[in-house]
Amino acid sequence: MSEQKIIAVTGATGAQGGGIARAILADPGSGFTVRALTRDPESAPAKELAALGAEVVRADFYDEASVRRAFEGAYGAYLVTNFWAHGSADKEREEVEVLVRTAKAADLQHVVWSTLEDTRELLPLEDPRMPVLQDSYNVPHFDVKGAANELFVEAGVPTTFLNTTYYFQSFVSFFAPKRGEDGVLVLGLPLADGKLLAGIDSEDIGRTAFGIFKRGKGFIGRTVSIAGAHLTGAQYAEKFSAALGEPVRFQSIPYDVFRTFDFPGAVEIANMFQYYGDFDAEFTGARDLDAVRELNPALKDFDAWLAANAAEFRES
Repeated sequence: MSEQKIIAVTGATGAQGGGIARAILADPGSGFTVRALTRDPESAPAKELAALGAEVVRADFYDEASVRRAFEGAYGAYLVTNFWAHGSADKEREEVEVLVRTAKAADLQHVVWSTLEDTRELLPLEDPRMPVLQDSYNVPHFDVKGAANELFVEAGVPTTFLNTTYYFQSFVSFFAPKRGEDGVLVLGLPLADGKLLAGIDSEDIGRTAFGIFKRGKGFIGRTVSIAGAHLTGAQYAEKFSAALGEPVRFQSIPYDVFRTFDFPGAVEIANMFQYYGDFDAEFTGARDLDAVRELNPALKDFDAWLAANAAEFRES
């Protein structure tokens, strides 16, 4: 057997990194293998990856030498940062700078960078429709990633830019239908009536990234924008109703109302949904579901994802 190409995977115990690690490890004939980067190699998710055949190594974005060591000898890397671990655009920018420097130093041949649109390209900060956050951003966790794309270009790191989107899993963790006072389940989202929300199974982000690595260096320099479904709030509610066997009503929560909710990130999430709604033609238009499916034939639409996860929404 020829030597396998190592893909170093950051965030390997998280949703995206775990997805690509599992996809590679499930295809031993692909010519690729996984080096899983994690701050805690003794964690249960890290041990699960090791049991599947991954090489698990300790690395921390705030210990640059550890990341440099983890990239040594690798062919490529899947790079992802987690804004929500700290909520700071400045910190996320620092993390990306570490990844760019270490990827360059390791002479990686192909990097897939998990990124998002910089909303300021369509919505200048002077536009009054949403509040400016952290001094410089509309949606910090979008904008800082989108702006950081240029760092890879300037450094000459051979990169494919993978624009992700809303996880279907967020319906479980955050936006699950709730029973209203009249006894009917309500799917409440800060999304205007008739506007599209591009969603994806988080596992499919990794599977699509693996498809990019398999396609090879012809994808270097390209931007691939992905989703598994483009649906309105009412359409998501209809699908919940079919899966759960009872009516589910969509309720559009006004953006300004959602911004008043008392939890960290409420304003940013409202800004994000307003960007989805105000620019749905551009955002969903960039995400060609057929093109994504060519890279990832196993791509789940919302019906398939919900069929596999309906039990998460059933009341005990």
